[in-house]
Amino acid sequence: MKLPKLVLTDIDGVWTDGGMYYDQTGNEFKKFNTSDSAGVLFCKRLNIPVGIITGENTNIVAKRAEKLNISILHQGIGDKLPVALQICKDLNIQISDVAYIGDDLGDISLLREAGVSASPANAPDYIKKITHFTTQKAGGEGAFREFVETILGNDRITNLLTHF
Repeated sequence: MKLPKLVLTDIDGVWTDGGMYYDQTGNEFKKFNTSDSAGVLFCKRLNIPVGIITGENTNIVAKRAEKLNISILHQGIGDKLPVALQICKDLNIQISDVAYIGDDLGDISLLREAGVSASPANAPDYIKKITHFTTQKAGGEGAFREFVETILGNDRITNLLTHF
């Protein structure tokens, strides 16, 4: 598989289980799987930028991106393809150089256009049918890490392990 020049990801349903949790005072919570951070680390070791494009607009996602030093963050996006195309223009790359993982309606146009696309195991079948592959893990269970490990390949991952 060709090494991507950019990895983009949705959040809800990919990095999370898609649930939205609220306490009695209205505070919102999201549960992230920490293993997904290894996917970001692998990309950074190979100088591949990682970006988040998500339909939700929450401080929770901004904090997660900040913690992982992800500077490409776009929230509150319905149709993600135009944003991805602008990112590509800014980075002087083509959409065919992008690997993207998403799981729902707002992801469809980008999933169709990305050079490599994937969906988590728990995505709807109509989403799975338009992606290049489906992860074995569900959203919130390490699907992003599996996506990155798949697109990078075992040999690259093995080589990266010598740097840890």
